[in-house]
Amino acid sequence: MKFSWIYPLKESYQVKTFLRTKGVSRGLLAKVKFQGGKITVNHQEVNAIFYLKENDLVEMTVPDEEGYETTFPAEHPIDIVYEDKHYLIVNKPYGVVSIPSQVHPEGSMANRVKGYYCRQNYKDQVVHIVTRLDRDTTGLMLFAKHGYAHALMDNALRERTLLKHYSALVTGNVANDHGKIEAPIGRPTDSIIKRIVTPNGRTALTEYWVKERYQEATLVDIQLHTGRTHQIRVHFAHIGHPLVGDDLYGGVHDQWLSRQALHCHELQFIHPFTMEKTLVTAPYPIDMQQWTENMSITKMNH
Repeated sequence: MKFSWIYPLKESYQVKTFLRTKGVSRGLLAKVKFQGGKITVNHQEVNAIFYLKENDLVEMTVPDEEGYETTFPAEHPIDIVYEDKHYLIVNKPYGVVSIPSQVHPEGSMANRVKGYYCRQNYKDQVVHIVTRLDRDTTGLMLFAKHGYAHALMDNALRERTLLKHYSALVTGNVANDHGKIEAPIGRPTDSIIKRIVTPNGRTALTEYWVKERYQEATLVDIQLHTGRTHQIRVHFAHIGHPLVGDDLYGGVHDQWLSRQALHCHELQFIHPFTMEKTLVTAPYPIDMQQWTENMSITKMNH
């Protein structure tokens, strides 16, 4: 895949310095150099220490990524919400892990996306996960279709310009219409899965807005300002409102929800290649829809 820029400066800098301002990492530059890519200036091949002058045409060709043999392609269909040549966004069902493991070696979202890439005969076969979700959390997962796209979106994550919004049903009546939960999250000594609020943990900030109140639960819209494991689940349990269905953190199962009621319903970002504001949404999954419909009836009847 080829990318091009016009060098805008009167001052002369090396190609590698200019490319760094475009989010090209040392690792990607090494891949271009040693794995079949190339850099040209005004259609002449150059090395990374070539000095540029104003209005030079800089082109970088990134070699195709063949993929890892450890990520097996799966035949499961995927629910594609958005796709262009750089990014793929899918709506993940519950009960599916994001990445392969010893327990789930072939059924993960990464395996399913790899299968899709194979069926489409894409040249780039490496699955780059930008945002992942817990096994029983539903909603939008963002994949980069090549390493450069991944690096640029990782920058957006660090700069917090990639905004992730979740919907959750939490137990009890959340008093404030809007609030922030700022509490550090770390591992307990007795579990490799569970997380807890602890003074020794990593900084974590969750912001929420109440959307609807029911007799036994509250529907909240959530924006993550940090990305800790189980952050939403831990934070709402911490303030006394564990997610409906989340038995790991004190939530109660009911007839409609046997998993945590958590859904990533919106991703918002400035597209790194088009510079356009991009907004992608996904509707509630069936189980959360059923819960809210039945609880709405209960609320109206009382």
